[in-house]
Amino acid sequence: MTKVSDPRFPALGFGLGLRADHYDALIESRPNVDWLEAISENYLVPGGRPLDWLRRMRERYPVVLHGVSLSIGSQDPLDREYLSALKKLADSMEPAWMSDHLCWTGAHGRNLHDLLPLPYTEEAVAHVSARVRQVQDFLGRRILLENVSSYVEFKASTMPEWEFLAAIAERADCLILLDVNNIHVSARNHGFDAHDYLAGIPPRRVQQFHLAGHTFQNNLVIDTHDQPVPDPVWDLYADAVRRFGPVSTMIERDDNIPELGELVAELDHARAIARSIADSSVRVAAA
Repeated sequence: MTKVSDPRFPALGFGLGLRADHYDALIESRPNVDWLEAISENYLVPGGRPLDWLRRMRERYPVVLHGVSLSIGSQDPLDREYLSALKKLADSMEPAWMSDHLCWTGAHGRNLHDLLPLPYTEEAVAHVSARVRQVQDFLGRRILLENVSSYVEFKASTMPEWEFLAAIAERADCLILLDVNNIHVSARNHGFDAHDYLAGIPPRRVQQFHLAGHTFQNNLVIDTHDQPVPDPVWDLYADAVRRFGPVSTMIERDDNIPELGELVAELDHARAIARSIADSSVRVAAA
C-alpha cells in the first residue's frame, strides 16, 4: 500500500494573535509565547512603523500571516494587486505559513469587510479549489483556509460544511486552519453536532487551531473575539487535540483586549489541555 504523504508544515506550539496593544510587552518581557499570527492587511504598506514592528517581532518569534481580504469564494476575479502586495510581504518576512478564510468578502469590486459564507455545493467546491490553486501558484506557497462562523444557511447547499471544507482542502491541496470557536458558534446557530464536524475533517490537512470567545445576541451566538475562551470551546478543543494531535494553537482577541499576561494564562491553559491528552495517550499505549 502506498503511504500518503503529510503536507503539513512543522508545528510551532502555542501562539497569540499579534496586536498593537502588546507590541512593547512582547519585545521586553519575552512571555511564554511560541509564535505570533499577524493580520496581513495591517502590514501591506511600503514602510513605516507597522512593518518595523513586524520585523522586530520576526527577529524574536516565528510569525505566520493571516489575511481577511482574499475573498476566495467570490465570483470576482482574483485581486492581483492585493496578491502582489501579499507576496512581497511574505517574501520579506518569510512566514512559517499563510492563511485566509473560506468565504467571500465582497462583489463587483466592493469589499464589504465581512466574512460571508458560501453555499456548500459541488459547483462551489470546484470554483474555490481552482482559485486556491491559482493563489498558491502565484504565491509559491501552500496556504491554509479557515472555517468561518455563520448565521444563515443556503437552501442550495447539498453537503455539510465539514464535507465542503475537506473536499476543497483535498482538491486544492491546501491546508486547514480549524477555528474551534467558529465550529462551536455555527453548531449552536444551525443545530448540528460539533463532533460530527471534527470527525469529517482529515487530520493530515489540519495545520492550525484558533481559539476565541463569543457573545450571545437574541437567539444567535456571535463570533466577537472579545471574551475569554469559554468552557464549551475548551471542551471542544480537547476533543480536537484527541483527533488531530499536537496542532499549532493560537488565542485570538480583537476587542476588549486585556493585558498580555491574561492571554498568556489562557495559552498556558491550552498547553495544559494538550499535555494532559498527550500524557493520557502515552499511558494507554504503554498499558
